[in-house]
Amino acid sequence: MRVSTLLVASAAGVMAQDASGPLTGSRGNATVTHNNPANFTYVAILPSSAFAAGAFPEGGNFVGGVWAEAGPGGVGVTYRVNISHPPSTGGPFMYHVHTHPVPPNGNCSGALGHLDPYDRKDQPPCDSNLKETCQVGDLSGKYGDISSDPYSATYHDLYSSTDPNSESFIGNRSIVVHFANTTRITCANFTVAELTLTPANRTTTAPTGTRTGSGAGSPSNEPSSRVTVSAASGHSAGAAALGVGALGVLAAMVLAL
Repeated sequence: MRVSTLLVASAAGVMAQDASGPLTGSRGNATVTHNNPANFTYVAILPSSAFAAGAFPEGGNFVGGVWAEAGPGGVGVTYRVNISHPPSTGGPFMYHVHTHPVPPNGNCSGALGHLDPYDRKDQPPCDSNLKETCQVGDLSGKYGDISSDPYSATYHDLYSSTDPNSESFIGNRSIVVHFANTTRITCANFTVAELTLTPANRTTTAPTGTRTGSGAGSPSNEPSSRVTVSAASGHSAGAAALGVGALGVLAAMVLAL
């Protein structure tokens, strides 16, 4: 009787899991990434015009972007998100790392799907309490949608990578921002800036209102472009004005190119 009861309970549990969909990818949970190269910051700055023209009837786009660099000790990736001026309707707005770079024509559909090396798929929605079961690229699923203006967040994702040899590498990919109904609004490629700042001069001031958290085919594992940045004393005022330390300097320089 005891064995029969256990079998029935086990079967019921399997049925419940099947009814709610897979809780992880066909290749299992995402694994923590290690040995991520330091001294590189990947920057995705959103363009001045949106891909979805109807999102901004009078023209324009979100302002800002996403910065990413190796986490402490080379474990995972630290992201800093600073985005403002969202559309007046259609939120909250989701954003993800997608598998491919945006093509030269700016068509966000060319970025293809979310970065998902463990074949987790988009559904069911990510459980932010079990980040290892989510798609690697589902940043808003793990850490929250863009739900304020401006929106700022800093978090440490254990499952992204800045190592070109990793399936979870983000540097040759893109950021796509969506309406709540998943329609793509805007997108930008990550570019890499090699920092030559000394530890004494390099700042990592987090944006205000930050929070912390844990944890298809792919294109060539080469960044879509490369920007080399040298520190200069004149940049410190600009960094303070942007409120994101050295990363703000990078954003300003990329925008000026």
